[in-house]
Amino acid sequence: MHRGGTDRSALAATRWIDRWLDACRDLAELSRSNPMTDAVIDEIDGRMIRIGDRWLADFASCNYLGFDLDREIIESVPDYLDRWGTHPSWSRLLGSPVLYEQIEERLCELLGAEDVLVLPTITLIHMSVIPVLAGSGTIFLEKRAHKTIYDGCQLASARGATVKKFGFEDVDDLERLLKERSSAPRLICIDGVNSMTGNAADVEGFARLAREYDALLYVDDAHGFGVIGERAPDETSPYGMRGNSIVQHVGETYDHVVLVAGLSKSYSSLAAFMACPPELKRLLKTAAPSYLYSGPSPVASLATTLTGLDVNDKRGDPVRADLWRQTSAVLACLVRLGAHTPNRSGFPIVEVPLARHEDVDAAGRFLFDNGIYVTLAAYPLVPRTEVGFRIQVTAANSNAEIEQLVDVLGRLASRFDLQPARTKVRAA
Repeated sequence: MHRGGTDRSALAATRWIDRWLDACRDLAELSRSNPMTDAVIDEIDGRMIRIGDRWLADFASCNYLGFDLDREIIESVPDYLDRWGTHPSWSRLLGSPVLYEQIEERLCELLGAEDVLVLPTITLIHMSVIPVLAGSGTIFLEKRAHKTIYDGCQLASARGATVKKFGFEDVDDLERLLKERSSAPRLICIDGVNSMTGNAADVEGFARLAREYDALLYVDDAHGFGVIGERAPDETSPYGMRGNSIVQHVGETYDHVVLVAGLSKSYSSLAAFMACPPELKRLLKTAAPSYLYSGPSPVASLATTLTGLDVNDKRGDPVRADLWRQTSAVLACLVRLGAHTPNRSGFPIVEVPLARHEDVDAAGRFLFDNGIYVTLAAYPLVPRTEVGFRIQVTAANSNAEIEQLVDVLGRLASRFDLQPARTKVRAA
Protein backbone atom coordinates (compact mmCIF):
# COMPACT_ATOMS: atom_id res chain seq x y z
CA MET A 1 0.00 0.00 0.00
CA HIS A 2 2.73 2.40 1.01
CA ARG A 3 4.84 1.43 -2.00
CA GLY A 4 1.90 1.92 -4.37
CA GLY A 5 1.30 5.38 -2.94
CA THR A 6 4.97 6.21 -3.40
CA ASP A 7 4.87 5.01 -7.00
CA ARG A 8 1.80 7.10 -7.73
CA SER A 9 3.50 10.16 -6.17
CA ALA A 10 6.61 9.60 -8.26
CA LEU A 11 4.50 9.21 -11.41
CA ALA A 12 2.58 12.40 -10.64
CA ALA A 13 5.86 14.26 -10.10
CA THR A 14 7.20 12.98 -13.43
CA ARG A 15 4.05 14.10 -15.23
CA TRP A 16 4.35 17.56 -13.66
CA ILE A 17 7.96 17.83 -14.81
CA ASP A 18 7.00 16.66 -18.32
CA ARG A 19 4.26 19.30 -18.52
CA TRP A 20 6.70 21.98 -17.37
CA LEU A 21 9.37 20.88 -19.88
CA ASP A 22 6.79 20.80 -22.66
CA ALA A 23 5.60 24.34 -21.82
CA CYS A 24 9.20 25.61 -21.86
CA ARG A 25 10.32 23.58 -24.88
CA ASP A 26 10.53 26.58 -27.24
CA LEU A 27 12.53 28.62 -24.76
CA ALA A 28 14.87 25.73 -23.92
CA GLU A 29 15.55 25.06 -27.60
CA LEU A 30 16.23 28.75 -28.20
CA SER A 31 18.65 28.82 -25.27
CA ARG A 32 20.57 25.90 -26.74
CA SER A 33 20.67 27.07 -30.35
CA ASN A 34 20.66 30.86 -30.49
CA PRO A 35 23.73 33.04 -29.78
CA MET A 36 21.43 35.77 -28.45
CA THR A 37 20.53 33.76 -25.34
CA ASP A 38 22.70 32.78 -22.39
CA ALA A 39 25.61 34.57 -24.04
CA VAL A 40 28.89 35.33 -22.30
CA ILE A 41 29.90 38.96 -22.86
CA ASP A 42 33.68 39.22 -22.95
CA GLU A 43 34.15 42.99 -23.19
CA ILE A 44 32.25 46.28 -23.47
CA ASP A 45 33.09 49.58 -25.11
CA GLY A 46 30.31 52.03 -24.35
CA ARG A 47 27.16 50.30 -25.58
CA MET A 48 29.14 48.02 -27.87
CA ILE A 49 29.63 44.49 -26.52
CA ARG A 50 31.98 41.72 -27.61
CA ILE A 51 30.81 38.10 -27.62
CA GLY A 52 33.67 35.92 -28.73
CA ASP A 53 35.19 37.70 -31.73
CA ARG A 54 32.02 39.60 -32.66
CA TRP A 55 31.15 43.18 -31.65
CA LEU A 56 27.46 44.10 -31.42
CA ALA A 57 25.43 47.20 -30.60
CA ASP A 58 23.66 46.49 -27.31
CA PHE A 59 19.91 47.07 -27.23
CA ALA A 60 19.27 44.58 -24.43
CA SER A 61 20.55 46.71 -21.54
CA CYS A 62 18.12 48.21 -19.04
CA ASN A 63 20.61 50.91 -17.97
CA TYR A 64 18.24 53.46 -19.47
CA LEU A 65 20.08 56.61 -18.34
CA GLY A 66 23.55 55.27 -19.11
CA PHE A 67 24.63 55.77 -15.50
CA ASP A 68 26.60 52.51 -15.64
CA LEU A 69 29.12 54.31 -17.88
CA ASP A 70 29.02 57.77 -16.31
CA ARG A 71 32.52 58.84 -15.23
CA GLU A 72 31.36 61.03 -12.34
CA ILE A 73 29.47 58.09 -10.87
CA ILE A 74 32.25 55.56 -11.46
CA GLU A 75 34.91 57.82 -9.94
CA SER A 76 32.87 58.35 -6.77
CA VAL A 77 33.04 54.68 -5.76
CA PRO A 78 36.63 54.34 -4.41
CA ASP A 79 36.09 56.94 -1.68
CA TYR A 80 33.05 55.04 -0.39
CA LEU A 81 35.00 51.77 -0.47
CA ASP A 82 37.83 53.35 1.52
CA ARG A 83 35.34 54.41 4.20
CA TRP A 84 33.01 51.40 4.27
CA GLY A 85 34.82 48.44 2.72
CA THR A 86 33.27 46.39 -0.05
CA HIS A 87 30.26 44.93 1.77
CA PRO A 88 28.60 45.62 5.14
CA SER A 89 27.67 42.07 6.05
CA TRP A 90 24.91 42.91 8.49
CA SER A 91 21.25 42.43 7.82
CA ARG A 92 19.59 45.82 7.99
CA LEU A 93 17.88 44.89 11.26
CA LEU A 94 21.26 44.27 12.88
CA GLY A 95 23.24 47.18 11.46
CA SER A 96 22.16 49.65 8.79
CA PRO A 97 24.95 51.85 7.37
CA VAL A 98 23.94 55.50 7.27
CA LEU A 99 24.18 55.30 3.46
CA TYR A 100 20.77 53.61 3.48
CA GLU A 101 19.27 56.43 5.50
CA GLN A 102 20.77 58.99 3.12
CA ILE A 103 19.33 57.19 0.10
CA GLU A 104 15.89 56.91 1.71
CA GLU A 105 15.85 60.63 2.55
CA ARG A 106 16.88 61.56 -0.98
CA LEU A 107 14.25 59.27 -2.51
CA CYS A 108 11.52 60.69 -0.26
CA GLU A 109 12.29 64.16 -1.60
CA LEU A 110 12.49 62.99 -5.23
CA LEU A 111 9.28 60.96 -5.10
CA GLY A 112 7.28 63.30 -2.91
CA ALA A 113 6.59 60.32 -0.64
CA GLU A 114 6.09 60.16 3.13
CA ASP A 115 8.73 57.49 3.62
CA VAL A 116 10.89 55.01 1.71
CA LEU A 117 12.38 51.64 2.62
CA VAL A 118 15.42 50.41 0.67
CA LEU A 119 15.91 46.64 0.22
CA PRO A 120 18.26 44.65 -2.05
CA THR A 121 16.00 43.79 -5.03
CA ILE A 122 12.44 44.16 -6.31
CA THR A 123 12.05 40.39 -6.33
CA LEU A 124 12.85 40.23 -2.62
CA ILE A 125 10.38 43.06 -1.98
CA HIS A 126 7.60 41.18 -3.77
CA MET A 127 8.34 37.93 -1.96
CA SER A 128 8.63 39.64 1.44
CA VAL A 129 6.06 42.40 1.30
CA ILE A 130 3.11 41.08 -0.72
CA PRO A 131 2.37 38.28 1.81
CA VAL A 132 2.55 40.81 4.67
CA LEU A 133 0.22 43.30 2.96
CA ALA A 134 -2.25 40.61 1.86
CA GLY A 135 -2.44 38.62 5.09
CA SER A 136 -5.48 36.35 4.86
CA GLY A 137 -7.27 38.85 2.64
CA THR A 138 -7.68 39.15 -1.14
CA ILE A 139 -5.16 39.97 -3.85
CA PHE A 140 -6.42 41.34 -7.18
CA LEU A 141 -3.65 40.52 -9.64
CA GLU A 142 -3.39 41.92 -13.16
CA LYS A 143 -3.02 39.01 -15.58
CA ARG A 144 0.05 40.44 -17.31
CA ALA A 145 1.83 41.63 -14.17
CA HIS A 146 5.51 40.71 -13.91
CA LYS A 147 6.37 37.11 -13.06
CA THR A 148 8.03 38.19 -9.80
CA ILE A 149 4.74 39.76 -8.65
CA TYR A 150 3.05 36.45 -9.45
CA ASP A 151 5.64 34.66 -7.31
CA GLY A 152 4.97 36.99 -4.39
CA CYS A 153 1.23 36.42 -4.79
CA GLN A 154 1.70 32.64 -4.88
CA LEU A 155 3.59 32.82 -1.59
CA ALA A 156 0.81 34.97 -0.13
CA SER A 157 -1.74 32.41 -1.34
CA ALA A 158 0.14 29.61 0.41
CA ARG A 159 -0.15 31.65 3.60
CA GLY A 160 -3.90 32.13 3.35
CA ALA A 161 -4.61 34.94 0.87
CA THR A 162 -7.10 34.55 -1.98
CA VAL A 163 -5.85 35.58 -5.44
CA LYS A 164 -8.23 36.87 -8.12
CA LYS A 165 -6.95 37.84 -11.58
CA PHE A 166 -8.30 40.68 -13.68
CA GLY A 167 -7.74 41.56 -17.32
CA PHE A 168 -4.61 43.31 -18.56
CA GLU A 169 -5.07 47.11 -18.43
CA ASP A 170 -8.75 46.50 -17.64
CA VAL A 171 -10.01 48.86 -14.94
CA ASP A 172 -13.61 47.76 -15.51
CA ASP A 173 -12.76 44.10 -14.96
CA LEU A 174 -11.03 44.99 -11.70
CA GLU A 175 -14.08 46.92 -10.52
CA ARG A 176 -16.27 43.93 -11.33
CA LEU A 177 -14.14 41.79 -9.01
CA LEU A 178 -14.00 44.45 -6.30
CA LYS A 179 -17.80 44.55 -6.23
CA GLU A 180 -17.86 40.85 -5.37
CA ARG A 181 -17.68 39.80 -1.77
CA SER A 182 -14.06 39.41 -0.67
CA SER A 183 -12.11 39.37 2.56
CA ALA A 184 -9.96 42.29 3.70
CA PRO A 185 -7.28 43.45 3.44
CA ARG A 186 -7.53 43.98 -0.32
CA LEU A 187 -4.38 44.40 -2.42
CA ILE A 188 -4.30 45.36 -6.13
CA CYS A 189 -1.04 44.39 -7.87
CA ILE A 190 -0.03 45.94 -11.21
CA ASP A 191 3.02 46.96 -13.22
CA GLY A 192 3.64 50.69 -13.67
CA VAL A 193 5.37 50.65 -17.06
CA ASN A 194 4.91 47.19 -18.52
CA SER A 195 8.19 45.39 -19.15
CA MET A 196 7.13 44.10 -22.58
CA THR A 197 4.75 46.65 -24.11
CA GLY A 198 6.53 49.70 -22.70
CA ASN A 199 3.16 51.25 -21.90
CA ALA A 200 2.07 52.87 -18.65
CA ALA A 201 -0.80 51.52 -16.59
CA ASP A 202 -3.89 53.59 -15.91
CA VAL A 203 -2.65 54.36 -12.42
CA GLU A 204 -5.26 57.07 -11.96
CA GLY A 205 -8.09 54.64 -12.70
CA PHE A 206 -6.67 51.88 -10.51
CA ALA A 207 -5.93 54.30 -7.65
CA ARG A 208 -9.49 55.64 -7.81
CA LEU A 209 -10.83 52.10 -7.37
CA ALA A 210 -8.38 51.39 -4.55
CA ARG A 211 -9.68 54.39 -2.62
CA GLU A 212 -13.32 53.70 -3.45
CA TYR A 213 -13.17 50.04 -2.34
CA ASP A 214 -10.70 50.51 0.54
CA ALA A 215 -7.93 48.56 -1.15
CA LEU A 216 -4.19 49.19 -1.46
CA LEU A 217 -2.73 49.67 -4.94
CA TYR A 218 0.71 48.03 -5.23
CA VAL A 219 2.61 49.36 -8.27
CA ASP A 220 5.85 47.84 -9.59
CA ASP A 221 7.48 50.69 -11.54
CA ALA A 222 10.79 48.96 -12.28
CA HIS A 223 10.92 50.28 -15.84
CA GLY A 224 9.35 53.69 -15.27
CA PHE A 225 11.34 55.03 -12.34
CA GLY A 226 14.24 57.13 -13.56
CA VAL A 227 12.76 57.48 -17.06
CA ILE A 228 9.38 59.20 -16.58
CA GLY A 229 8.39 61.79 -14.03
CA GLU A 230 6.37 64.86 -13.16
CA ARG A 231 4.98 66.98 -16.00
CA ALA A 232 5.87 70.65 -16.34
CA PRO A 233 5.41 73.43 -18.92
CA ASP A 234 9.18 73.61 -19.42
CA GLU A 235 9.78 69.84 -19.63
CA THR A 236 12.51 68.79 -22.04
CA SER A 237 10.64 65.74 -23.37
CA PRO A 238 7.28 63.95 -23.07
CA TYR A 239 8.91 61.76 -20.42
CA GLY A 240 8.44 64.64 -17.98
CA MET A 241 10.95 65.86 -15.41
CA ARG A 242 13.17 64.36 -12.70
CA GLY A 243 12.39 60.69 -13.47
CA ASN A 244 10.38 60.41 -10.26
CA SER A 245 8.08 57.59 -11.34
CA ILE A 246 4.71 56.91 -12.89
CA VAL A 247 2.87 58.16 -9.79
CA GLN A 248 4.27 61.65 -10.29
CA HIS A 249 4.04 61.36 -14.09
CA VAL A 250 0.26 61.00 -13.98
CA GLY A 251 -0.16 63.51 -11.15
CA GLU A 252 -1.33 60.94 -8.60
CA THR A 253 -0.84 60.87 -4.83
CA TYR A 254 0.24 58.05 -2.51
CA ASP A 255 -3.20 57.84 -0.91
CA HIS A 256 -3.90 54.05 -0.92
CA VAL A 257 -0.83 53.58 -3.16
CA VAL A 258 2.47 51.77 -2.49
CA LEU A 259 5.17 52.31 -5.12
CA VAL A 260 7.88 49.68 -5.61
CA ALA A 261 10.83 50.32 -7.91
CA GLY A 262 14.41 49.29 -8.46
CA LEU A 263 17.71 51.07 -8.77
CA SER A 264 19.19 48.35 -10.98
CA LYS A 265 17.86 49.81 -14.22
CA SER A 266 17.97 53.60 -14.54
CA TYR A 267 20.43 53.97 -11.65
CA SER A 268 22.57 50.92 -12.54
CA SER A 269 22.83 49.91 -8.86
CA LEU A 270 21.92 46.75 -6.96
CA ALA A 271 19.15 48.03 -4.71
CA ALA A 272 15.40 48.58 -4.71
CA PHE A 273 12.88 50.50 -2.65
CA MET A 274 9.25 50.98 -1.77
CA ALA A 275 7.52 54.28 -1.04
CA CYS A 276 5.08 53.75 1.79
CA PRO A 277 3.63 55.37 4.94
CA PRO A 278 5.98 55.46 7.99
CA GLU A 279 3.78 53.05 9.94
CA LEU A 280 4.06 50.44 7.17
CA LYS A 281 7.82 50.94 7.05
CA ARG A 282 8.00 50.28 10.80
CA LEU A 283 5.93 47.11 10.38
CA LEU A 284 8.12 45.80 7.55
CA LYS A 285 11.27 46.31 9.60
CA THR A 286 10.08 43.49 11.85
CA ALA A 287 7.90 41.50 9.42
CA ALA A 288 9.72 41.47 6.04
CA PRO A 289 12.32 38.67 5.76
CA SER A 290 14.39 40.67 3.26
CA TYR A 291 14.94 43.34 5.94
CA LEU A 292 15.54 40.84 8.72
CA TYR A 293 17.73 38.26 7.01
CA SER A 294 18.93 39.25 3.51
CA GLY A 295 22.49 40.23 2.83
CA PRO A 296 22.71 43.97 2.08
CA SER A 297 23.55 45.74 -1.16
CA PRO A 298 27.30 46.14 -1.83
CA VAL A 299 28.81 49.48 -0.85
CA ALA A 300 29.57 50.23 -4.50
CA SER A 301 25.84 50.04 -5.28
CA LEU A 302 24.94 52.35 -2.40
CA ALA A 303 27.64 54.74 -3.63
CA THR A 304 26.47 54.73 -7.24
CA THR A 305 22.91 55.33 -6.06
CA LEU A 306 23.87 58.39 -4.03
CA THR A 307 26.07 59.86 -6.76
CA GLY A 308 23.46 58.91 -9.35
CA LEU A 309 20.88 60.95 -7.46
CA ASP A 310 23.30 63.91 -7.62
CA VAL A 311 23.78 63.43 -11.36
CA ASN A 312 20.03 63.14 -11.84
CA ASP A 313 19.55 66.47 -10.08
CA LYS A 314 22.23 68.18 -12.18
CA ARG A 315 21.70 66.74 -15.67
CA GLY A 316 19.11 63.99 -15.62
CA ASP A 317 16.53 65.84 -17.70
CA PRO A 318 18.86 66.43 -20.69
CA VAL A 319 19.78 62.73 -20.51
CA ARG A 320 16.09 61.79 -20.63
CA ALA A 321 15.56 64.16 -23.57
CA ASP A 322 18.32 62.34 -25.47
CA LEU A 323 16.75 59.00 -24.57
CA TRP A 324 13.39 60.18 -25.90
CA ARG A 325 14.94 61.33 -29.19
CA GLN A 326 16.79 58.03 -29.67
CA THR A 327 13.65 56.02 -28.91
CA SER A 328 11.59 58.19 -31.27
CA ALA A 329 13.97 57.34 -34.11
CA VAL A 330 13.42 53.62 -33.53
CA LEU A 331 9.64 53.98 -33.35
CA ALA A 332 9.64 56.15 -36.50
CA CYS A 333 11.50 53.36 -38.29
CA LEU A 334 8.78 50.86 -37.37
CA VAL A 335 6.13 53.29 -38.60
CA ARG A 336 7.92 53.54 -41.98
CA LEU A 337 8.13 49.75 -42.16
CA GLY A 338 4.42 49.41 -41.36
CA ALA A 339 5.38 47.09 -38.50
CA HIS A 340 3.38 46.60 -35.33
CA THR A 341 4.68 47.35 -31.88
CA PRO A 342 2.46 47.42 -28.80
CA ASN A 343 4.40 50.50 -27.63
CA ARG A 344 2.00 53.45 -27.76
CA SER A 345 3.79 55.46 -25.06
CA GLY A 346 7.09 56.43 -26.68
CA PHE A 347 8.93 54.96 -23.67
CA PRO A 348 12.22 53.12 -24.40
CA ILE A 349 10.91 49.53 -24.42
CA VAL A 350 10.00 48.56 -27.97
CA GLU A 351 8.66 45.07 -28.58
CA VAL A 352 8.56 43.86 -32.21
CA PRO A 353 6.37 40.75 -32.61
CA LEU A 354 6.89 38.41 -35.56
CA ALA A 355 4.07 37.26 -37.82
CA ARG A 356 5.19 33.62 -37.30
CA HIS A 357 6.46 32.63 -33.88
CA GLU A 358 8.53 29.84 -35.49
CA ASP A 359 10.82 32.53 -36.98
CA VAL A 360 12.18 33.76 -33.65
CA ASP A 361 15.37 31.67 -33.78
CA ALA A 362 16.21 32.67 -37.37
CA ALA A 363 15.30 36.32 -36.78
CA GLY A 364 17.49 36.38 -33.67
CA ARG A 365 20.39 34.92 -35.64
CA PHE A 366 19.90 37.51 -38.38
CA LEU A 367 20.07 40.35 -35.85
CA PHE A 368 23.13 38.83 -34.18
CA ASP A 369 24.92 38.25 -37.49
CA ASN A 370 24.26 41.88 -38.41
CA GLY A 371 25.68 43.26 -35.18
CA ILE A 372 22.49 43.94 -33.17
CA TYR A 373 21.92 42.49 -29.70
CA VAL A 374 18.33 42.51 -28.38
CA THR A 375 16.16 40.55 -25.95
CA LEU A 376 14.41 37.64 -27.63
CA ALA A 377 10.83 37.15 -26.43
CA ALA A 378 9.96 33.48 -26.80
CA TYR A 379 7.03 31.38 -25.64
CA PRO A 380 6.14 30.90 -22.75
CA LEU A 381 7.67 34.22 -21.66
CA VAL A 382 5.07 35.81 -23.96
CA PRO A 383 2.03 34.34 -25.73
CA ARG A 384 2.82 32.79 -29.11
CA THR A 385 0.98 35.67 -30.81
CA GLU A 386 3.55 38.06 -29.30
CA VAL A 387 6.76 36.12 -29.89
CA GLY A 388 9.49 38.33 -31.33
CA PHE A 389 12.15 40.56 -29.82
CA ARG A 390 12.39 43.53 -27.48
CA ILE A 391 14.56 46.57 -28.12
CA GLN A 392 15.66 48.56 -25.08
CA VAL A 393 17.09 51.96 -25.90
CA THR A 394 19.45 53.71 -23.47
CA ALA A 395 20.89 57.21 -23.35
CA ALA A 396 24.33 55.64 -23.84
CA ASN A 397 23.44 54.30 -27.29
CA SER A 398 25.23 56.46 -29.86
CA ASN A 399 23.63 57.98 -32.96
CA ALA A 400 25.69 55.54 -35.04
CA GLU A 401 24.25 52.58 -33.10
CA ILE A 402 20.69 53.85 -33.59
CA GLU A 403 21.38 54.27 -37.32
CA GLN A 404 22.79 50.74 -37.46
CA LEU A 405 19.69 49.40 -35.70
CA VAL A 406 17.36 51.23 -38.10
CA ASP A 407 19.26 49.86 -41.10
CA VAL A 408 19.21 46.28 -39.80
CA LEU A 409 15.49 46.48 -38.95
CA GLY A 410 14.81 47.50 -42.54
CA ARG A 411 16.73 44.50 -43.87
CA LEU A 412 15.11 42.20 -41.29
CA ALA A 413 11.65 43.29 -42.48
CA SER A 414 12.56 42.27 -46.05
CA ARG A 415 13.46 38.73 -44.91
CA PHE A 416 10.94 38.02 -42.14
CA ASP A 417 7.29 38.91 -41.82
CA LEU A 418 6.66 41.33 -38.97
CA GLN A 419 3.14 41.82 -37.71
CA PRO A 420 1.49 44.72 -39.57
CA ALA A 421 0.86 47.99 -37.78
CA ARG A 422 -2.47 48.25 -35.91
CA THR A 423 -2.30 51.49 -34.01
CA LYS A 424 -0.19 54.59 -34.45
CA VAL A 425 2.76 54.80 -32.06
CA ARG A 426 4.04 58.10 -30.73
CA ALA A 427 7.34 58.39 -32.62
CA ALA A 428 7.93 62.08 -31.93
